[in-house]
Amino acid sequence: MAVKENLKQNTLSRRPQSYWLDSTQKTDYPALSEDITTDVAIIGGGMAGISSAFLLRNEGLSVVILEADRILQGTTGHTTAKITSQHNIIYSKIITQMGKELAQQYAQANEAAIRFIETTARELGIDCGLIPQAAYVYTQQDKYIRQISDEVEAASVLGIKAGYVKELPLPFPVKAAVRFDNQAQFHPRKYLLALAKELTNSGVDIFEQSRVVDIAEDNPYVLTTRQGKKVRASKVIIASHYPFYNKDGLYFSRIYAERSYVVAIKAAGKYPGGMYISAEDPTRSLRSQSAKEGELILVGGENHKTGQDKDTQRRYEALIDFAYANFEIEDIPYHWSTQDCMTLDSLPYVGHFTAKTPNLFLATGYQKWGMTNSTASALILRDLIVKGESPWQEVYSPSRLTISASAKSFVVENLNVAEKFIGGKLSPPAAAINTTCTHMGCELSWNTAEKSWDCPCHGSRFSSEGDIIEGPAVQPLKDSHDVHTIEKLLKDDF
Repeated sequence: MAVKENLKQNTLSRRPQSYWLDSTQKTDYPALSEDITTDVAIIGGGMAGISSAFLLRNEGLSVVILEADRILQGTTGHTTAKITSQHNIIYSKIITQMGKELAQQYAQANEAAIRFIETTARELGIDCGLIPQAAYVYTQQDKYIRQISDEVEAASVLGIKAGYVKELPLPFPVKAAVRFDNQAQFHPRKYLLALAKELTNSGVDIFEQSRVVDIAEDNPYVLTTRQGKKVRASKVIIASHYPFYNKDGLYFSRIYAERSYVVAIKAAGKYPGGMYISAEDPTRSLRSQSAKEGELILVGGENHKTGQDKDTQRRYEALIDFAYANFEIEDIPYHWSTQDCMTLDSLPYVGHFTAKTPNLFLATGYQKWGMTNSTASALILRDLIVKGESPWQEVYSPSRLTISASAKSFVVENLNVAEKFIGGKLSPPAAAINTTCTHMGCELSWNTAEKSWDCPCHGSRFSSEGDIIEGPAVQPLKDSHDVHTIEKLLKDDF
């Protein structure tokens, strides 16, 4: 017991560190230093942005990527990196809520994303540890068995190779599981850094430390960075995770942010293979990863709304306790957390920013399945920009009519947002800065595990010094006099 507690405390005394970031070189692309013009400007250098640029470059378009910080170190650099069309129990739900046709689109888009990643890595000779894996959703509770069975049937009807199993090679018993074959895992940064290099070698400009703070709706669009430099672009893709631009779309009312956690353990025994996630809460996710330390087991879960947990450190503790209960732990070399955008109906928003903006596009809301959904987003956006249509555009459309059916549950989910605008500040540490979010004026909460100020309304995050870690905020806390209130925003939009 003493050894366990010492290892836990030693782990949690360190700052969180992502394995994906630690095992790859940092990037050092230049900041935008002069006004430029391009066919397509992509805001955000994550997986969606890099993949979109790669596809559009192949179509002969001039493309520029504008990244607020460094590429591929946000959500993309803090993922569990499962390349799978199995997004927990989802296909039976889509069929029930939206019909078979839209469920078919979602299945085809994500299966195509898997094949695209595999093909691209192979053709470019990218060494990113991509290996085939089966993916499982399992349950340890009787009440989920029917849902598992329904998901197997739904996925099979949609053409996915799925099966029902009652036993798994895991160190704990399960009641039932759905298995998807022909899925995969990889090292996301090794794959995407290679794509970025391919882009720059072919003339695509990537600008880091170039946060876009304004978009002027002109012909062409005019994007302005925090340094005052401008990009004129015929078409613009907002792939900045949580969209910082709210005009018309009002996405702040249609998205909320969740955090989840990973501990990477080194265990005495060999991992049995496969990628796993529980159907029930609290979520438990498992996969392995080859590393210089040996085989690591990534244990994930413990999701909660961003800025709405007073003791985030306990999330890591819960995962470590779960790992100790099921594996013989020798070390815990890494632990990290990530942030995901959640939508009205659990499906991404990809396509035209609004029905009235034919040249402004959006990609966000991947839930917790960004590897395939961001790649599918890039494929959809490529088709919309080049061909004017995509075979999967309806199910992903931000303006889809089926969203309204899920609005009631989303309103219930977000009932607590309003109180966060006037709620009291949490004060550890004693803040020498104004801890009011510069996005829309919510009071920030202190994140004990990540040592950051987190917004409980829309997911913006700031360092202890007030610098932006994650948007949609575009101004640091030291510039809190630039706060935009909801009243002003709504007045501007209407």
